[in-house]
Amino acid sequence: MLTRRIGGVEVSAIGLGAMPMSLEGRPDRDRAIETIRAALDKGVTLIDTADAYSADDRDFGHNEELIAEALKGVDGVMVATKGGHTRVPGGGWEVDGRPEYLKAACEASLRRLGVDAIDLYQFHRPDPAVPTAESVGALAELLDAGKIKLAGVSNFDPAQIREANDVLGGRLASVQNQFSPAFRSSEPELELCAELDIAFLPWSPLGGISAAGQLGTRFGEFAEVGRAHGVSPQQVCLAWMLAKAPQVVPIPGSSRPASIADSADAVHLRLSEEELNRLDG
Repeated sequence: MLTRRIGGVEVSAIGLGAMPMSLEGRPDRDRAIETIRAALDKGVTLIDTADAYSADDRDFGHNEELIAEALKGVDGVMVATKGGHTRVPGGGWEVDGRPEYLKAACEASLRRLGVDAIDLYQFHRPDPAVPTAESVGALAELLDAGKIKLAGVSNFDPAQIREANDVLGGRLASVQNQFSPAFRSSEPELELCAELDIAFLPWSPLGGISAAGQLGTRFGEFAEVGRAHGVSPQQVCLAWMLAKAPQVVPIPGSSRPASIADSADAVHLRLSEEELNRLDG
């Protein structure tokens, strides 16, 4: 496994997005644990979770508890979690960026993960009702208090990223935004992170839970390049992302051991300039 850095900490160049293991339609617990351990066997040392990754409001925190169970006795893995999203009856999602809520959410995540300090804590999504500086200010306080080791943000635009980094005194470690062949509008955020040397973590890099398997059908160039190398279109997609900047660390979601094993192998795929240009087009 090749590595990259988040806030100066070395992690695997491909992470595991654990969200599919906790939403409605999730796999049984045994398969979920097997998937996490398959990632570890491949050298994955970054696992992305969130308190809101659950079927609905009744099992809020499910994914964090699952990760904690799978990682018992395991060292050297960065667990990145998030706060600021809430779940409501019926499976809906809402946001809460109030500083007092984020601090309480962090305390709850600490308990579920069974740690004294969270490796990477990310503000999940901006709250239109709360100024960005106030929400991110809570992360700065959590950093200063030693509750979290690194601070990140998710679903931020370039202006919000700059503001967050200023509020954190230059300590913004990561930005987690959607980015995939189907969703390329986060290129400005990716480029800004490369400029500021902030890790950029693409979420749903293969197009999301329902679309990842059809990536090669929807985007034929990825399938063609994959056939030329004898690998899956999904591997090509992740290798394409890795080539964009050293700060990019994709976190493909997975609920099956075989899929994360395939994704992890993308670190070994080298694409030519001509192939990268084709995929960019």
